[in-house]
Amino acid sequence: MVLSTAVYGSKVKEIKYQSSADHSEQPAMFYAPVSKEPVPLIVALHTWSGNYKQKYHKAIEQWCIKHGWAYIHPDFRGPNNRPEATGSELVVADIVSAVEYAKGATQIDSSAIYLIGTSGGGYTALVMAGHHPDLWAGVSAWVPISDLAAWHAQGKHVEALEQSCGGAPGDSPAVDSEYAKRSPITFLSNAKGTTLHLHAGIKEKIVPISHSLLAFNELAEAKDRISDKDIAYFVKKRKVPPNLQAALPDPSYGEKQPLFTRKSGNATVTIFDGGHQLVATAAIAWIQKVHNEKTKKKK
Repeated sequence: MVLSTAVYGSKVKEIKYQSSADHSEQPAMFYAPVSKEPVPLIVALHTWSGNYKQKYHKAIEQWCIKHGWAYIHPDFRGPNNRPEATGSELVVADIVSAVEYAKGATQIDSSAIYLIGTSGGGYTALVMAGHHPDLWAGVSAWVPISDLAAWHAQGKHVEALEQSCGGAPGDSPAVDSEYAKRSPITFLSNAKGTTLHLHAGIKEKIVPISHSLLAFNELAEAKDRISDKDIAYFVKKRKVPPNLQAALPDPSYGEKQPLFTRKSGNATVTIFDGGHQLVATAAIAWIQKVHNEKTKKKK
């Protein structure tokens, strides 16, 4: 159910829409161009401790305005520090409902809905890929967390994880179940048919790049998976293992050039020369490439 609609086209506006999960009003920032034809939609997801007013994906938002794409930046229960957030059923329903809101407020091309997130947003992008793989024309996940129990053991956002999941891993079967059902790694194999690009920075200090590499392995054919030995080398040495082929240069990454990339089926993983960050120009270039390829196939 759409709670507020308008003729858009000038700037991003704060809106509220109804979540199918609990019929609550959920906030988002939304932009839709004035168009007689259906337009693509980018859904951008805030970081771990952020909310819908966060400006982290401003470059994506501005690109959408310039190129006539719709854009929505939902709240999905705010920071990941309570059970209602952190990959919950409410979060999943909120994001699907945000897409439905956009469809009700303007003409959206249902075959051109793209999802992007960084850090906690990359985590939630993987959650959404696993739960609703057919909704997305492409998913761009930057420096994501894929396994919450592993991240707890790695000592990051421990208090927020325990608040979300009811305790520490190993406290009880119920707590362990919460970590598992909120972790993308549990059901990411559902997204094998989804066009998905994982990114991690070689200088990463917040989310070990093993999270992206292991997520890729869930999606990859057996012959393309990255070995445990090579993953350990990536994490410990902060270098590409010498037995793996270096990536080709890509101008869209600017100074944060790709160091290693591997593709298997519809999944790609790229390790770039950076840290815990989004390279917006590269994310936009990838979405454009995917969109152009899908558009050609339709003709």
